[in-house]
Amino acid sequence: MSSLNKKEFNEKLFSRIEKLIEDYKLVEKNDSIAIALSGGKDSVLTLHTLANYQKSGKFDFDLVAISVDEGIKGYREDGITSAVNNVKKLDIELIQKSFKEELKFTLDDSYYHFKSACIPCGVFRRNILNKTAYSIGANKIATGHNLDDEIQSFLMSFARADTLKFSKFGPKLDQIGPKLIPRIKPLWNTPEKDVGTWAIINNINVHLDECPYANLSLRSKTKNFLNNIESKYPKSKLAIMESFKKSLNIKAPIANLNECEKCGEPSSANVCKACELLNIINSA
Repeated sequence: MSSLNKKEFNEKLFSRIEKLIEDYKLVEKNDSIAIALSGGKDSVLTLHTLANYQKSGKFDFDLVAISVDEGIKGYREDGITSAVNNVKKLDIELIQKSFKEELKFTLDDSYYHFKSACIPCGVFRRNILNKTAYSIGANKIATGHNLDDEIQSFLMSFARADTLKFSKFGPKLDQIGPKLIPRIKPLWNTPEKDVGTWAIINNINVHLDECPYANLSLRSKTKNFLNNIESKYPKSKLAIMESFKKSLNIKAPIANLNECEKCGEPSSANVCKACELLNIINSA
C-alpha cells in the first residue's frame, strides 16, 4: 500500500471515529477517561485515537489506561507487552491489574468450573475494570468494542430474548449507579477489518493472536456466522447495524441497581455476578 493510500486511509478512519466522538459527546471537557487496554488491535486503536484527540487541544480531559491480566498462559503475556509498549510511546499512565492479584487465582485455574471460560473472564474483568476506574476517580471507561462486536452482541441478546441487554448497546452508556462507571465506545461504527488494516499499514505493535478459549464461545460462533453471510452478501453487516440503530430508539427496560450485599459493588441482584461465580469456585 502506497504512502498516499496509507495517509488517505488513516484520515478517513480517524475522521469517522472523531465524528462519532463529537456527535455522541463521548468525550467532554474535564472528563477523566480510563481506557480498557488489552493490547489487542481494538483497544490499542482506541488508545491512539483518544491520545490524538487529547493532543488536538479541543478541550482538556485526562487519560489513563488499565490492563487486566486474566492469567491465560502463553497468550496474555504478549498482550500486556503490547499495552506497555503503546502507553510508553504515547506517554500515558498504565495501571496493571490481574486476576491473580485481585482474586487469588487465574482464569486457567478456574475456567473448568463453568461451561465456557468466557463467562468468568468477562464477569471478573468487568468487575476489576470498574473497581479500578472508580478508585482513581474516572468518570468514563473507554472500550475497544467495534462495529462487528456490537452486532454480535446485539444478535446474541436478540436470540436469547434478553431485552435488558439492549440498554447496554450504543456508543455511549448512561450512568445508572453512582459506583458503576459508564462506558464509551469510540470504535462503535468502525468495522473490525478497518481496525486490523490500520494496525498493519502503520506497523503498530498489537497482539493479534486469538484467545485460546474463544473458539468455544457463542460469540465466536456468531462471529463466524456473520462473516460467512458478509462474504456471500457484502454490506450485510452494515444493513444489520442500520436495523440495530433503530432499536436504540426503543426504550428497553433497565434493571434497578443495588449494592451487592457481599462486596458492595453495583448489582441488579442482591449478590453480584462476580461474587456468585466466586462462590462456585470457592465451594468446589
